[in-house]
Amino acid sequence: MEIKKIVIPVVLLFLMVAAPLSATPSVTAEVKGVVDEVLRIVSDKEMKKPQNEQKRRDALKKAISVIFDYGEMAKRSMGRHWKERSPAEKKELVQLYETLLENSYANKIESYNQEKIVYLKETVEGEYAEVRSKVITAKRDEYSLDYRLMNEKGRWMIYDVVIEGVSLVSNYRTQFNNIIQRDGYGELVKKLRQKSKEITTP
Repeated sequence: MEIKKIVIPVVLLFLMVAAPLSATPSVTAEVKGVVDEVLRIVSDKEMKKPQNEQKRRDALKKAISVIFDYGEMAKRSMGRHWKERSPAEKKELVQLYETLLENSYANKIESYNQEKIVYLKETVEGEYAEVRSKVITAKRDEYSLDYRLMNEKGRWMIYDVVIEGVSLVSNYRTQFNNIIQRDGYGELVKKLRQKSKEITTP
């Protein structure tokens, strides 16, 4: 089985203009800071020039990396198979995961079309938080988009995104487990490397 939908539209997380939040914006502020920076980058006329494509993508990757916990996401996506991996294998998995998400985001960010996100509810329980929201497209279509975050040394970091009830991490975990069970861990890494190369190409 091929890795299907290896990069689902988690990138929409950063393609929206944040609407006012009535509750305390403690967690949301972390997300909004990244949103504002991303919108600044994609709106910059100089950055839009073809000769600045690599510079623009580097800036976008740097912006989103401050809020995505790639290590935690990779660990959760591997599930029970994570503990079986060596330190070197874990390091490569995190790097591949990071490349997949960052480059997928960079490839799709140009499709930004004034989508809007409205925050509905913010829940904080100890070191974990969830921000529930809905996305309103230019055609007035709506769908749910929820963020799951954990507090790491005073900063909220995203470890999962749930779109219309579908968890990014759970999606990956199912796919990864199926491949490992059928073809072995080596085949999973091979597919991830291949997908990373495909996505990296502008």
